[in-house]
Amino acid sequence: MKKGLRILFKVATVTLAVVTLLLAVYIMINGLGLVDSLDFGAGSYYYADIPEFQKYVRDDAYDSGLPLWLAIILFLVWGALMYLLWVYIDRRK
Repeated sequence: MKKGLRILFKVATVTLAVVTLLLAVYIMINGLGLVDSLDFGAGSYYYADIPEFQKYVRDDAYDSGLPLWLAIILFLVWGALMYLLWVYIDRRK
């Protein structure tokens, strides 16, 4: 890559990082995005803190014919396969 283009990418990256940081500080200082009626303090990101949360959750929203034990086994097998693939790719380097 040409030296001028590399410098341009570095300047763009640093500029974007600084602008993102400044915007984040601005949003926090001005309290943008907060809902006064939903002030739960430090734990506001926990669903358990939301009043009447159960009315937003339906137990029948997803129903599958796949047994839970089979879903867990498939999840673990997929994870093992991805790990083996990662090890294989890492060894080829």
